[in-house]
Amino acid sequence: MSLVDPEIVRNYLLALQDQICATLENEDGGCLFREDKWERTEGGGGRSRVLEGGPVFEKAGINFSDVRGASLPPSATATRPQLAGVPFRAMGVSLVCHPLNPHVPTTHMNVRFFYAEPKEGDPIWWFGGGFDLTPYYGYKEDAVHWHQTAQQACIPFGPDLYAALKHNCDNYFYLPHRDEARGIGGLFFDDYNQGDFDQAFALMQSVGDHFLPAYQPIVAKRKTLPHTEVERKFQLYRRGRYVEFNLVHDRGTHFGLQSKGRTESILMSLPPLVRWDYDWQPEHGSPEAELYEYFLKPRDWLSPTTN
Repeated sequence: MSLVDPEIVRNYLLALQDQICATLENEDGGCLFREDKWERTEGGGGRSRVLEGGPVFEKAGINFSDVRGASLPPSATATRPQLAGVPFRAMGVSLVCHPLNPHVPTTHMNVRFFYAEPKEGDPIWWFGGGFDLTPYYGYKEDAVHWHQTAQQACIPFGPDLYAALKHNCDNYFYLPHRDEARGIGGLFFDDYNQGDFDQAFALMQSVGDHFLPAYQPIVAKRKTLPHTEVERKFQLYRRGRYVEFNLVHDRGTHFGLQSKGRTESILMSLPPLVRWDYDWQPEHGSPEAELYEYFLKPRDWLSPTTN
């Protein structure tokens, strides 16, 4: 069995953050990320990078964090009561991109590693992560490309893994109080320690490495499309669902706040502008209605009948 090595994970995550920042800066073509390095009183720290007001990305944030604590917060021990009071180390890269053009989807990606050392017994560790896409105006070819790339990330780890992680994603990024999916899904996994450390780490790397091939071509294709004020208004309205999910349901947000993480970095995922309209309904037969009726319904995007 391979040895658990948090430092190898840390080095990969730092390099991944650098690579994604460089690619998104190039795609934006107008703004650069500004970096904010920070330290945590309880142990560890990170570097937050934010791009704001670009011609392509109204706001994009990519966080790296490597934090330590004397005991896990309630959000982490609710399903793992045996870890209450156990010192931990958690690290990861998390990003959210909020484009300016309503035809470019918002996206989220996260890869993370957790390590704890109980007083008795072996260390406890697992990986988690995934990526998901939140379009405002749906394009079938974009959805198919997104899920084809997600499938490619999973192929080395068995024929059934993509379907399982897609199912997890569809279930996780769901707003029960709205009875709506947040977007068209992708991949989501947590508590993953199957096989040995090297095998589990390889899955996390594959997910991280496939994010840019999944997202960048969509941005390049859609970022110069003309859009109307009506489409912009709908984009801001749908961003409200993003805010609702992140503040009400997202476990990562809860973990960060409950573990006394850096609030500015945790809430960096929120869009710069958003709106709520009371009891708004899309017009029948409109592109806005199609988003609800077709794209926000979980489906097999790789099925020939979908294309």
